[in-house]
Amino acid sequence: MRMTKWMGLAFTALALQPALADTAPTDPSRLPLLIIGASYAEGKTPFNNGIAPLGGVSVGLGSYLSVGQALTRSPLLPGYVINEGQAGGTTFARSACAPGASTCGPATWDSYATQLQKALARVAVPPSFNTYNARYVVILTPNDCLHADAFGVPQSTTQPCTAAQMNQVADRLIAVGNQARAAGLTPIFDVMPRYKQLDLPLFRSLYGLAWVISEADYNTLRTVTSSRVRSEVPGAVVLDIWKDFVHIGDGIHPTPETARKAARTIGIELLQRDHAH
Repeated sequence: MRMTKWMGLAFTALALQPALADTAPTDPSRLPLLIIGASYAEGKTPFNNGIAPLGGVSVGLGSYLSVGQALTRSPLLPGYVINEGQAGGTTFARSACAPGASTCGPATWDSYATQLQKALARVAVPPSFNTYNARYVVILTPNDCLHADAFGVPQSTTQPCTAAQMNQVADRLIAVGNQARAAGLTPIFDVMPRYKQLDLPLFRSLYGLAWVISEADYNTLRTVTSSRVRSEVPGAVVLDIWKDFVHIGDGIHPTPETARKAARTIGIELLQRDHAH
């Protein structure tokens, strides 16, 4: 009886969706904003059937304001944020590897492509489900190449990324940006914080990492990803939302004020683009 009642409610909700879609706002700044990424987008690691990387921990034990959360609080936006980001995520799907472990899994992270597909599914408009009640998707910095636990294999077997591997990071960001474009959305990318604004050696010591990226490699990765996204994702927006970056004391994650400033920069960009059209 209970299942029959639930199914009836579900079918009623589905039946109402086309009508609700007809009344959805058309001003892009009032539509849901999609967001994908790693801990800058979302502070929580993902649970999957009760299994989660790092035990399901959240940055700052929950006392952390991600850009995704800051966007829901921004007075410049309606607060409709579909956040599929995953703390610790990389552009590619990978298994979680505990520090010092010789094996990895079963906990995993989704790829950015999967995060985007999940976000799109939240706003797919019936009956075709191939148009979306959204105009923009924010794609924030991944963990790729930043440290020894960003490869999906035991840390002891990893080493810093080569130039070719850094370009592969750019390839995957470009692919997800163009995936968003194919769905009719404009992708908004951030530029990685400047190396001097971070303290990656501190981050390494606090999180028990075998190694972190060097300053020279970090600067190369930052330049390669932002420049190639600009040139290879037509119509993409690339914003330096971290120009005033301050970390919370762990060397890598933004303070609440830093996250609010980043969200404000995104909100202003969306409003300006809407007014221009």
